[in-house]
Amino acid sequence: MQDRQKGMVTGLKKNKKKDKLTWVQFKQYIPLYLMLLPALIYLFINNYIPMTGIVVAFKKYSKKKGIYGSKWNGLENFEYLFKNDAGLIVRNTLLYNIVFIVLGMVVGVTLAILITDVLSKRLKKLYQSAIMLPFLISIVIVSYIVFAFLSVENGMFNNSILKPLGLSPVQWYAEPKYWPFILTFVNIWKGCGYGTLIYIAGIVGIDPSFYEAAKLDGATKWQQITKITIPSLVPALITMTMLSLGRIFASDFGLFYQVPQNSGALFSVTQTIDTYVYRALISSGGIGRSAAAGFFQSVVGFALVMGANALVRRISRDNAMF
Repeated sequence: MQDRQKGMVTGLKKNKKKDKLTWVQFKQYIPLYLMLLPALIYLFINNYIPMTGIVVAFKKYSKKKGIYGSKWNGLENFEYLFKNDAGLIVRNTLLYNIVFIVLGMVVGVTLAILITDVLSKRLKKLYQSAIMLPFLISIVIVSYIVFAFLSVENGMFNNSILKPLGLSPVQWYAEPKYWPFILTFVNIWKGCGYGTLIYIAGIVGIDPSFYEAAKLDGATKWQQITKITIPSLVPALITMTMLSLGRIFASDFGLFYQVPQNSGALFSVTQTIDTYVYRALISSGGIGRSAAAGFFQSVVGFALVMGANALVRRISRDNAMF
């Protein structure tokens, strides 16, 4: 009994010491917590309070009655979505984004390896700036750059390439078959710079002694890339893929709406969740349907991130995000 009592007293003393240490540590970080507080308040107001509007997805919205006064209609908004446009929307959103993720990764890693092999520091900076520039350009400006190339009357392709060759002009904004390739090219051209800089940072962080040892062993450049560079970039590749998967159903509104100039003839290849939500929102009575599409988008995106992370955890716990 005495031993038990002594053990209990010792345990209580240890717990008190831990509590004191925790409180002392908390007091040390109070200034940092206060600095963090405005950002947390902004995050709560901007990201979480608007989530109460999710109820619109389950209501027949009326402007007179407002969000909370409108009648509940169950899953009717979701039924409309899945009966009419869900197949086309999901197909376009998924296929485009899968292609964007794969090609973006391949192009980004390739450019990063090529740039890091450039000996001149000035040229390295020049190439990095040139690759990053399209990422910083507004998608509206990009849409006009594309229009300058593809305009039927004054476009560079029709007037400077097809016409001198004796070929008839192409109605680019009325021909859906060309746009999967055009949109893919524009997306990679605009977005590859961001990934390239991240991969460059990963390559620069690799210990140079690995490459020196490989050279001494007679390894070719290709072997160095496949055995040292790419395996070292795996954590960065997984992180970038996970972030891309989280936004796979967010698509890119500017790319699919602004670049094709909102052409009705191209809806079959440019209609994604984001463009559907916008078009449903501006149409009469489309608020409930747009909210349903947005809710579906969020749930699927969350499920994809959780599923991808669970898969990564099974393969390699160290590379999982959480």
